[in-house]
Amino acid sequence: MPELPEVETTRRGIEPHITGREVRQVIVRDHRLRWPVPPDLSEHLVGQQLIAARRRAKYLLLDTASGTVMIHLGMSGSLRIMPADTPALFHDHVDIVLDDGRCLRYNDPRRFGSFHWLLNDDHVLLRHLGPEPLSDDFTGKYLYQRSRGRKLAVKQFLMDGKIVVGAGNIYANEALFLAGIRPDRAAGRVSLERYEVLAMRVQEILAAAINQGGTTLRDFVGGDGKPGYFAQQLRVYGRGGKPCRVCATTLKEIRQNNRATVFCPTCQR
Repeated sequence: MPELPEVETTRRGIEPHITGREVRQVIVRDHRLRWPVPPDLSEHLVGQQLIAARRRAKYLLLDTASGTVMIHLGMSGSLRIMPADTPALFHDHVDIVLDDGRCLRYNDPRRFGSFHWLLNDDHVLLRHLGPEPLSDDFTGKYLYQRSRGRKLAVKQFLMDGKIVVGAGNIYANEALFLAGIRPDRAAGRVSLERYEVLAMRVQEILAAAINQGGTTLRDFVGGDGKPGYFAQQLRVYGRGGKPCRVCATTLKEIRQNNRATVFCPTCQR
């Protein structure tokens, strides 16, 4: 699933191509996404100028003067800029056709993504989200305060979107490794000092992934069609049973909430 760096990479990839452009047509080939594509999406968008491309958590927000298109990429979705007359592939479900002869094309083999029309940002999917991890609101002190009395494993705590957005499975594994914290330790038993380190590591790992175009997964490509390259630097994720790159201890893999968690028994305590 595209995580925060992949979504931010997509946003940066499409932003310069769509900002200031007028929408000439909306083509919906298949309404059947996770939620049906709004039947009046074309009525809202056609004739409107796209004035900004924002991101909140894993949602892309394309602003117009009258409202916002909110897009979620789901598990396998991607957005590409291309000539509007490019023949559509089987999984090309939505085109937003622009006034320069190009379109923003949404491809989603699994159809778990979604399109929504918002009049403002007070939407049920956005309302209860935690702070952005790269914002000033995300600090070790904040994590420490939210974790008091919590018996939930620290990795699951970190991945809770109501606590902080965008620290998905890949990056939670990596940040906890860099912070030297076992992922199965109770969140309420982690000290303020260690949370301060963890917050910095989360920010470092996400910033590095964004700068390198995200992590190459089976389905993900950036807004320019090129895969991300951060996977080359993963230290623990996907490496269960292999030697730790710091101490050579065999990395251990466990399951938490049906997700793979990999850690080093020596480096993470």
